[in-house]
Amino acid sequence: MPVTLTPSAASRVRSHLSSKGEGEGLRLGIKKSGCSGFAYQMDYALQINDDDRVFESHGVKVVVKQEYLPYLEGIEVDYQEDGLTAAFHFSNPNVTEQCGCGESFTVY
Repeated sequence: MPVTLTPSAASRVRSHLSSKGEGEGLRLGIKKSGCSGFAYQMDYALQINDDDRVFESHGVKVVVKQEYLPYLEGIEVDYQEDGLTAAFHFSNPNVTEQCGCGESFTVY
């Protein structure tokens, strides 16, 4: 299953990449964190490595290390603005539990 961005998330990533002036796309990953086990990591993909899988969504490359695919396959990343708050949100079909604060998640 692909890793996708909503049009809003793709627009935001394109804007960030344009202002930075470099980068291949969005690098999406995970790290051990929080009370549920994992947290999402987002950064610029400055290069594409041999162990990366690249997905294209609304004209933006989303780069994921092969080892993270079992945790991220099928995820959709959205970007929402509400008043003074703006954030990326994740809809991940692999998540079996999330902590109460929404900071971390578990995949069995």
